[in-house]
Amino acid sequence: MKTILKVDNPNVYARYVGAPVLHPQLALISYDEVSPFRSSLNNYGVYGLFIQQQFPKYLSYGTKSIVVADSSIIAVAPGQIGGAEDNGTPLYINGWVLLWSPELLKDSPLEDRIDKYQFFSYFHTDWLRMTTSEYERFSLLLATMRKEMQENPDSPALRNILTGYLGLILEYCQRIYLRQQSQKESGESDILKRFHRLLVDYFSKGLQHNKGIPTVSYCAAELAYSARYFGDMIHQATGGTAIGYIHTFVIDQAKNFLMKGLSVGEVAYLLGFEYPHHLSRLFKNVTGLTPSQFLQE
Repeated sequence: MKTILKVDNPNVYARYVGAPVLHPQLALISYDEVSPFRSSLNNYGVYGLFIQQQFPKYLSYGTKSIVVADSSIIAVAPGQIGGAEDNGTPLYINGWVLLWSPELLKDSPLEDRIDKYQFFSYFHTDWLRMTTSEYERFSLLLATMRKEMQENPDSPALRNILTGYLGLILEYCQRIYLRQQSQKESGESDILKRFHRLLVDYFSKGLQHNKGIPTVSYCAAELAYSARYFGDMIHQATGGTAIGYIHTFVIDQAKNFLMKGLSVGEVAYLLGFEYPHHLSRLFKNVTGLTPSQFLQE
């Protein structure tokens, strides 16, 4: 089974890479100052922005493997898994990591806005690509935030200042996200984005507990298409079937839950399967592996 660092507090990661602890609910790390360090596959209970000049060559983000370009940002949110397992090779990386607990946002204006930043979602599969001036601007803001924590003890006033800086940094990230979205071909990805959003909402609302795994007919009707036309559009966009897309989505969720240590029975219940062996059978059909074989890889 993969070794996973449980980052349920920002300073768990700060201590792992040898960075100083500056605040109980926020960690701000300069990779330039702690390199070399060992990589880690992380189970996040916090929010985070990895604002870096370089990334390790291969990273996991949820159940996907990604290769991230230089001068980019990866965003993570509570409940997500990402990073790279320690393979014994020291990492030399330039850039910053900003991690914060959800508790830091409590009763702040940012608490109500955090959900609007779609770049935190697993289903935003592209990283944020910075210009040179944007990286310099982020570095200046982060250095100023760090100075605030170094020079002032924790207090309500300091937390207000920190959430203010966080809000500004996230708005800069949002500007990059919207710029990238506007550059994409809207027709090609619109149906897939809507399909993804429908599936995310379906499970986040708990509809699987009453309705079971979503069907193609249900998804088509919710998106105002006939089942046949909807299936044709998904095939044109992906080369696969709509039901295959749904099954892959469901198994990706199952993988995330299994990697967090949940049993097959617990995962089956969370995803709306009537019996655990129904999940195991679909898992094998989609991946070629049983859940236990997946965990042993």
